[in-house]
Amino acid sequence: MKIQFFGAAKVVTGSNVLISTDKHKILLDCGMFQGSNELEALNYEPFQYDPKEIDFLLLSHTHIDHSGRIPKLVKEGFNGKIFCTKATKDLSEIMLVDSGHIQQSDVEWENRKRKRSGKPPIKPLYTVEDALSSLRYFDSVLYNQKINLNESISVRFRDAGHVLGSSIIELWITEEKDTVKIVFSGDLGMKNKPLIRDPEIIDDADYLILESTYGNRVHENVEQRMDELMSTINKTVLRGGTVIIPSFAVGRTQELIYELSQYYKANNELDAFMRIPIYIDSPMAISATEVFKKNSYCFDDETKKLILGGSNPLDFENLHFVRDHKESMRLNESNYPKVIISASGMCTGGRIRHHLKHNLWKANNSLIFVGYQAQGTLGRILKDGAKKVKLLGEEIAVLSEIYSIEGFSGHADQTDLIEWLGHFKKKPKRVFLVHGEDTSLDNLSSLIKEKFDIPTIIPNMGYSFQIEDDVLKAFSGEMLEPVQQKENIKKELQQVYNQFESLVSKTDRFMDDKVLKKEYDELRNKLFDLQRELLDISMLLGE
Repeated sequence: MKIQFFGAAKVVTGSNVLISTDKHKILLDCGMFQGSNELEALNYEPFQYDPKEIDFLLLSHTHIDHSGRIPKLVKEGFNGKIFCTKATKDLSEIMLVDSGHIQQSDVEWENRKRKRSGKPPIKPLYTVEDALSSLRYFDSVLYNQKINLNESISVRFRDAGHVLGSSIIELWITEEKDTVKIVFSGDLGMKNKPLIRDPEIIDDADYLILESTYGNRVHENVEQRMDELMSTINKTVLRGGTVIIPSFAVGRTQELIYELSQYYKANNELDAFMRIPIYIDSPMAISATEVFKKNSYCFDDETKKLILGGSNPLDFENLHFVRDHKESMRLNESNYPKVIISASGMCTGGRIRHHLKHNLWKANNSLIFVGYQAQGTLGRILKDGAKKVKLLGEEIAVLSEIYSIEGFSGHADQTDLIEWLGHFKKKPKRVFLVHGEDTSLDNLSSLIKEKFDIPTIIPNMGYSFQIEDDVLKAFSGEMLEPVQQKENIKKELQQVYNQFESLVSKTDRFMDDKVLKKEYDELRNKLFDLQRELLDISMLLGE
């Protein structure tokens, strides 16, 4: 059995893990890479496996960095089943179609530029039709319902507490009478979040694939998050400014609506001018909010109690939903104080970029980040203190006050991750750390080793792990599989030998040429090094 990592490996986006047995291939997530141009270019690369050979895709949740390449997978031949919770399926119907629309719109805009410069047109990653086609493969399951995918594979989805419908995936695979349990955390949420339940506790695993987004940080002042948010909003209102909040359309926006609803209901004495209009300017967020209402079975007890008491936790008097793009544009033409909550959460696209273009240069305004900002995104650039940014072809000065309130994060922090792992009654043999940047991964890895003495692996993109304990070796800080490593060295050895032979055949007098002499020495030393590595691995394997 083999586990291979093709996304979210030393980066936060592009979640994609392949598990292969002698007979079957299972994917965990198929997410889109987001951030820098180099990262996003990976979305257009061919999959490093044949989509036609994938039997099952297990989807942890609907966020685009976990689901966004599903239409591409189907377009390129996937014909298996996609399993997820009902809420994830419902949200995916919105998210993937919207993503298809974005792909088409971005390419249309790019092709107009390419046509003017005489360049050939490009094609979108996938279309709305491709997204709609992919939805036919979705099959929803209940939380805590253990289902048999076939005679040797079983799966159970547990609540991850990250977003509506999000899951921890427990996977049992039997091969040659031995059963291995692999647990995939998906994205774990914080405890005591509004609307949704806390992450469920898992009892045991042989191998754990664990997210590490905040593996090096602890969320500060979580209890004061609303005080901090409302203090910033009120301060901006009093100076006549507008507050811009980039927010993920699914999850974060609904949590903000809930928190704002509770705040205004608890502060009836507020003066009318302080009850400024709150605009949700994202058609997808509006549709997602409706899905939340239809899947209230996923809510926590406190929210269910509010609903049973006749209160709507996702609505309040000064809340306004904006679908029409002309109405969205008019928001930037008015000067009265207001809050605009718009997607995308990392400012990578959507209406938020228009609002930033029209508001960042005004000193009386405020920009508030309430979620993670990945490296390379506009959100991260602004959060790191950029004085100027380019938006929609125009350079914009950054004069607004910028705040970051991590208490609204949808991800577990370092303390939460360690505490969650500590509840395992049977600790995993290995923990694979994914969905994190270098410092988060390294810090969490050290802490897991210190607290639990569990070996951790931080996989590179494309890293392959063979589940056979007797052929594992520590090498360069990672656990590498010697049989595969041996084959890699043999291939490299042959390549270097061919280069060496080619060099020698160039001329009989190459020793008189200093450049050729240097190249000769380097290749010869490389041959010696590879031969030593090959000998070491052969000894490890008892050959």
